[in-house]
Amino acid sequence: MSLTKLRLATRGSALALWQANYVKSRLEALAGGLRVQIVPMKTSGDLIQDRALLEVGGKGLFVKEIQVALLEGRADLAIHSLKDYPAENPEALVLACVPQREDPRDALVLPQGSPLEALPRAARVGTGSLRRRHQALLLHPEWDVRGLRGNVETRLKKVDSGEIDAAVLAAAGLKRLGFGGRITRPFSVDEMIPAVGQGALAIEARRDDGAVLDLLRPLEDAPARLCVDAERRFLRGLGGSCTTPLGIHASIQGGRMVLRGFLSTVSGDRHIRDRAEGPASGGEALADSLLAVFMDRGAAALLSGA
Repeated sequence: MSLTKLRLATRGSALALWQANYVKSRLEALAGGLRVQIVPMKTSGDLIQDRALLEVGGKGLFVKEIQVALLEGRADLAIHSLKDYPAENPEALVLACVPQREDPRDALVLPQGSPLEALPRAARVGTGSLRRRHQALLLHPEWDVRGLRGNVETRLKKVDSGEIDAAVLAAAGLKRLGFGGRITRPFSVDEMIPAVGQGALAIEARRDDGAVLDLLRPLEDAPARLCVDAERRFLRGLGGSCTTPLGIHASIQGGRMVLRGFLSTVSGDRHIRDRAEGPASGGEALADSLLAVFMDRGAAALLSGA
Protein backbone atom coordinates (compact mmCIF):
# COMPACT_ATOMS: atom_id res chain seq x y z
CA MET A 1 0.00 0.00 0.00
CA SER A 2 1.45 3.39 -1.01
CA LEU A 3 1.28 6.27 1.46
CA THR A 4 -0.51 9.43 0.34
CA LYS A 5 -0.29 11.59 3.46
CA LEU A 6 2.12 11.86 6.39
CA ARG A 7 2.13 14.18 9.41
CA LEU A 8 5.62 15.36 10.32
CA ALA A 9 5.98 16.71 13.87
CA THR A 10 8.61 19.37 14.57
CA ARG A 11 9.48 22.26 16.82
CA GLY A 12 8.29 25.61 15.51
CA SER A 13 11.61 27.49 15.42
CA ALA A 14 12.97 28.75 12.11
CA LEU A 15 15.73 26.14 12.15
CA ALA A 16 13.37 23.31 13.04
CA LEU A 17 10.98 24.35 10.25
CA TRP A 18 13.90 24.45 7.79
CA GLN A 19 14.74 20.89 8.80
CA ALA A 20 11.12 19.77 8.48
CA ASN A 21 10.75 21.34 5.04
CA TYR A 22 14.00 19.69 3.92
CA VAL A 23 12.65 16.26 4.92
CA LYS A 24 9.23 17.07 3.42
CA SER A 25 10.76 17.96 0.04
CA ARG A 26 12.96 14.87 0.00
CA LEU A 27 10.08 12.54 0.85
CA GLU A 28 7.65 14.08 -1.62
CA ALA A 29 10.29 13.82 -4.36
CA LEU A 30 10.82 10.14 -3.55
CA ALA A 31 7.16 9.13 -3.46
CA GLY A 32 4.92 10.52 -6.18
CA GLY A 33 1.52 11.52 -4.84
CA LEU A 34 2.69 11.75 -1.24
CA ARG A 35 1.82 14.90 0.71
CA VAL A 36 3.71 15.65 3.91
CA GLN A 37 1.93 17.92 6.40
CA ILE A 38 4.25 19.75 8.79
CA VAL A 39 2.87 19.84 12.35
CA PRO A 40 4.72 22.50 14.42
CA MET A 41 4.65 21.92 18.17
CA LYS A 42 5.70 23.90 21.23
CA THR A 43 8.01 21.95 23.54
CA SER A 44 8.97 22.63 27.14
CA GLY A 45 12.42 23.68 25.97
CA ASP A 46 10.88 26.33 23.71
CA LEU A 47 8.62 27.72 26.42
CA ILE A 48 11.34 28.08 29.09
CA GLN A 49 13.69 30.85 27.96
CA ASP A 50 14.63 32.54 31.24
CA ARG A 51 16.77 29.73 32.68
CA ALA A 52 19.72 27.65 31.49
CA LEU A 53 18.90 24.19 30.14
CA LEU A 54 21.00 22.66 32.91
CA GLU A 55 18.54 24.03 35.48
CA VAL A 56 15.37 22.70 33.85
CA GLY A 57 16.25 19.23 32.58
CA GLY A 58 18.44 19.57 29.51
CA LYS A 59 17.86 19.24 25.80
CA GLY A 60 15.45 16.32 26.22
CA LEU A 61 12.88 19.05 26.85
CA PHE A 62 12.97 19.75 23.09
CA VAL A 63 11.66 16.29 22.14
CA LYS A 64 9.29 15.02 24.85
CA GLU A 65 6.03 16.55 23.55
CA ILE A 66 6.89 15.54 19.99
CA GLN A 67 7.49 11.93 21.05
CA VAL A 68 4.15 11.88 22.86
CA ALA A 69 2.44 12.99 19.63
CA LEU A 70 4.10 10.09 17.81
CA LEU A 71 3.13 7.58 20.50
CA GLU A 72 -0.48 8.82 20.53
CA GLY A 73 -0.79 8.66 16.73
CA ARG A 74 -1.12 12.43 16.25
CA ALA A 75 1.98 12.37 14.01
CA ASP A 76 3.53 9.73 11.74
CA LEU A 77 7.16 10.79 12.01
CA ALA A 78 9.22 13.51 13.68
CA ILE A 79 12.33 15.53 12.92
CA HIS A 80 14.86 16.57 15.58
CA SER A 81 18.34 18.04 15.65
CA LEU A 82 20.27 14.93 16.57
CA LYS A 83 22.26 16.77 19.24
CA ASP A 84 18.92 17.33 21.06
CA TYR A 85 17.87 13.67 20.74
CA PRO A 86 18.27 11.79 24.07
CA ALA A 87 20.43 8.69 24.39
CA GLU A 88 17.46 6.70 25.74
CA ASN A 89 13.98 6.90 24.21
CA PRO A 90 10.61 5.10 24.41
CA GLU A 91 10.90 1.49 23.20
CA ALA A 92 8.01 1.98 20.77
CA LEU A 93 9.99 4.66 18.89
CA VAL A 94 13.10 4.31 16.74
CA LEU A 95 15.73 6.56 15.20
CA ALA A 96 14.56 5.59 11.73
CA CYS A 97 16.83 7.69 9.54
CA VAL A 98 19.97 9.84 9.67
CA PRO A 99 20.28 11.91 6.46
CA GLN A 100 23.54 13.40 5.19
CA ARG A 101 25.24 15.46 7.88
CA GLU A 102 25.90 19.20 7.66
CA ASP A 103 29.10 20.87 8.98
CA PRO A 104 29.46 19.59 12.58
CA ARG A 105 31.82 22.32 13.80
CA ASP A 106 31.24 25.15 16.25
CA ALA A 107 31.75 28.67 14.95
CA LEU A 108 32.73 32.04 16.38
CA VAL A 109 30.48 34.90 15.24
CA LEU A 110 31.40 38.58 15.59
CA PRO A 111 29.24 41.62 14.76
CA GLN A 112 28.34 41.97 11.09
CA GLY A 113 31.41 43.01 9.09
CA SER A 114 33.86 42.81 12.00
CA PRO A 115 37.16 40.99 11.40
CA LEU A 116 38.54 38.52 13.92
CA GLU A 117 41.21 41.07 14.83
CA ALA A 118 38.48 43.35 16.23
CA LEU A 119 37.70 40.92 19.05
CA PRO A 120 38.92 42.33 22.38
CA ARG A 121 41.37 40.20 24.35
CA ALA A 122 38.93 39.93 27.30
CA ALA A 123 35.94 39.51 24.99
CA ARG A 124 32.40 38.92 26.25
CA VAL A 125 31.49 35.70 24.43
CA GLY A 126 28.01 34.15 24.62
CA THR A 127 27.02 30.49 24.51
CA GLY A 128 24.23 28.40 25.97
CA SER A 129 26.42 25.29 26.17
CA LEU A 130 28.72 24.22 29.01
CA ARG A 131 30.65 22.08 26.51
CA ARG A 132 31.39 25.16 24.40
CA ARG A 133 32.02 27.34 27.44
CA HIS A 134 34.67 25.10 28.98
CA GLN A 135 36.48 24.37 25.70
CA ALA A 136 36.43 28.07 24.76
CA LEU A 137 38.03 28.96 28.10
CA LEU A 138 40.72 26.31 27.59
CA LEU A 139 41.55 28.01 24.28
CA HIS A 140 41.10 31.58 25.58
CA PRO A 141 41.25 31.78 29.41
CA GLU A 142 40.98 35.57 29.20
CA TRP A 143 37.48 35.50 27.67
CA ASP A 144 34.40 36.43 29.71
CA VAL A 145 32.09 33.59 28.63
CA ARG A 146 28.42 34.30 29.37
CA GLY A 147 25.14 32.39 29.13
CA LEU A 148 23.13 32.85 25.93
CA ARG A 149 19.66 31.49 25.07
CA GLY A 150 17.26 32.07 22.18
CA ASN A 151 17.04 31.11 18.53
CA VAL A 152 19.80 31.80 16.01
CA GLU A 153 18.41 35.19 14.98
CA THR A 154 18.07 36.31 18.61
CA ARG A 155 21.66 35.35 19.36
CA LEU A 156 22.95 37.16 16.28
CA LYS A 157 21.05 40.30 17.30
CA LYS A 158 22.70 40.24 20.73
CA VAL A 159 26.10 40.15 19.00
CA ASP A 160 25.25 42.90 16.51
CA SER A 161 23.76 45.16 19.20
CA GLY A 162 26.95 45.04 21.24
CA GLU A 163 25.35 43.24 24.18
CA ILE A 164 28.17 40.71 23.75
CA ASP A 165 31.32 40.86 21.63
CA ALA A 166 30.85 37.46 20.00
CA ALA A 167 28.93 34.20 20.23
CA VAL A 168 29.75 30.55 19.66
CA LEU A 169 27.07 28.83 17.56
CA ALA A 170 26.72 25.62 15.57
CA ALA A 171 27.97 26.10 12.01
CA ALA A 172 25.21 23.77 10.75
CA GLY A 173 22.38 25.95 12.03
CA LEU A 174 23.95 29.10 10.63
CA LYS A 175 24.41 27.53 7.19
CA ARG A 176 20.94 26.00 7.05
CA LEU A 177 19.33 29.36 7.81
CA GLY A 178 21.42 31.23 5.26
CA PHE A 179 23.77 32.80 7.81
CA GLY A 180 26.89 30.92 6.75
CA GLY A 181 28.47 34.24 5.80
CA ARG A 182 28.25 35.33 9.44
CA ILE A 183 30.84 32.75 10.51
CA THR A 184 33.92 34.74 11.47
CA ARG A 185 35.97 31.67 12.28
CA PRO A 186 35.04 27.99 12.59
CA PHE A 187 36.73 26.02 15.37
CA SER A 188 38.37 22.82 14.16
CA VAL A 189 37.02 19.59 15.67
CA ASP A 190 40.33 19.28 17.53
CA GLU A 191 40.04 22.77 19.06
CA MET A 192 36.39 22.40 20.09
CA ILE A 193 34.99 18.89 19.98
CA PRO A 194 31.33 19.05 18.86
CA ALA A 195 28.31 17.69 20.69
CA VAL A 196 26.99 14.20 20.04
CA GLY A 197 25.25 14.26 16.65
CA GLN A 198 25.95 17.94 15.98
CA GLY A 199 25.11 18.84 12.38
CA ALA A 200 23.03 15.68 11.90
CA LEU A 201 19.26 15.23 11.77
CA ALA A 202 17.25 12.55 13.52
CA ILE A 203 14.08 11.31 11.83
CA GLU A 204 12.04 9.37 14.35
CA ALA A 205 9.12 7.00 13.72
CA ARG A 206 7.14 4.29 15.45
CA ARG A 207 9.07 1.02 15.51
CA ASP A 208 6.10 -0.97 14.17
CA ASP A 209 5.27 1.39 11.28
CA GLY A 210 6.85 -0.58 8.45
CA ALA A 211 5.44 1.60 5.68
CA VAL A 212 7.05 4.76 7.08
CA LEU A 213 10.33 2.99 7.83
CA ASP A 214 10.49 1.71 4.24
CA LEU A 215 9.78 5.20 2.89
CA LEU A 216 12.60 6.71 4.93
CA ARG A 217 15.24 4.17 3.93
CA PRO A 218 16.51 6.02 0.80
CA LEU A 219 17.18 9.16 2.89
CA GLU A 220 19.64 7.29 5.12
CA ASP A 221 23.30 8.32 4.80
CA ALA A 222 25.54 5.37 5.74
CA PRO A 223 28.64 7.36 6.85
CA ALA A 224 26.51 9.73 8.95
CA ARG A 225 24.77 6.77 10.61
CA LEU A 226 28.10 5.07 11.41
CA CYS A 227 29.42 8.25 13.01
CA VAL A 228 26.24 9.00 14.94
CA ASP A 229 25.96 5.42 16.22
CA ALA A 230 29.53 5.58 17.54
CA GLU A 231 28.95 8.94 19.23
CA ARG A 232 25.69 7.82 20.83
CA ARG A 233 27.26 4.53 21.95
CA PHE A 234 29.89 6.54 23.86
CA LEU A 235 27.20 8.76 25.39
CA ARG A 236 25.12 5.79 26.58
CA GLY A 237 28.16 3.99 27.97
CA LEU A 238 29.30 7.06 29.84
CA GLY A 239 25.86 7.48 31.36
CA GLY A 240 25.92 11.14 30.43
CA SER A 241 22.90 13.28 29.74
CA CYS A 242 22.16 16.21 27.46
CA THR A 243 23.38 18.52 30.26
CA THR A 244 26.78 16.81 30.65
CA PRO A 245 29.67 19.00 29.36
CA LEU A 246 30.54 16.34 26.77
CA GLY A 247 31.93 16.54 23.26
CA ILE A 248 32.20 13.37 21.19
CA HIS A 249 32.72 13.48 17.46
CA ALA A 250 33.36 10.78 14.85
CA SER A 251 34.74 11.46 11.38
CA ILE A 252 35.48 9.03 8.54
CA GLN A 253 38.18 9.26 5.91
CA GLY A 254 39.59 6.49 3.75
CA GLY A 255 37.64 3.80 5.57
CA ARG A 256 39.04 4.88 8.96
CA MET A 257 37.13 6.49 11.80
CA VAL A 258 38.61 8.98 14.23
CA LEU A 259 36.64 9.42 17.45
CA ARG A 260 37.45 12.48 19.56
CA GLY A 261 36.13 12.95 23.08
CA PHE A 262 35.97 15.73 25.68
CA LEU A 263 34.42 15.59 29.15
CA SER A 264 34.56 18.08 31.99
CA THR A 265 33.01 18.69 35.36
CA VAL A 266 30.03 21.05 35.37
CA SER A 267 32.25 23.73 36.87
CA GLY A 268 34.94 23.14 34.25
CA ASP A 269 37.76 22.79 36.81
CA ARG A 270 38.80 19.36 35.48
CA HIS A 271 38.51 17.72 32.09
CA ILE A 272 39.53 14.74 29.97
CA ARG A 273 40.34 14.92 26.25
CA ASP A 274 41.40 11.93 24.15
CA ARG A 275 40.88 10.19 20.81
CA ALA A 276 40.81 6.75 19.21
CA GLU A 277 41.14 5.53 15.63
CA GLY A 278 40.09 2.34 13.85
CA PRO A 279 38.10 0.84 10.96
CA ALA A 280 34.94 2.82 10.19
CA SER A 281 32.91 -0.39 10.19
CA GLY A 282 33.80 -0.90 13.86
CA GLY A 283 32.64 2.43 15.17
CA GLU A 284 30.75 1.12 18.19
CA ALA A 285 33.74 -1.01 19.26
CA LEU A 286 35.89 2.09 18.85
CA ALA A 287 33.48 3.99 21.11
CA ASP A 288 33.80 1.25 23.74
CA SER A 289 37.60 1.47 23.49
CA LEU A 290 37.63 5.24 23.96
CA LEU A 291 35.12 4.94 26.79
CA ALA A 292 37.47 2.54 28.60
CA VAL A 293 40.26 5.12 28.28
CA PHE A 294 38.01 7.83 29.74
CA MET A 295 36.98 5.59 32.62
CA ASP A 296 40.63 4.78 33.37
CA ARG A 297 41.33 8.52 33.43
CA GLY A 298 38.61 9.21 36.00
CA ALA A 299 35.48 9.99 33.98
CA ALA A 300 33.16 8.66 36.70
CA ALA A 301 34.61 11.12 39.23
CA LEU A 302 34.17 14.01 36.77
CA LEU A 303 30.53 13.04 36.18
CA SER A 304 29.81 12.87 39.91
CA GLY A 305 31.73 16.04 40.65
CA ALA A 306 33.86 14.16 43.17
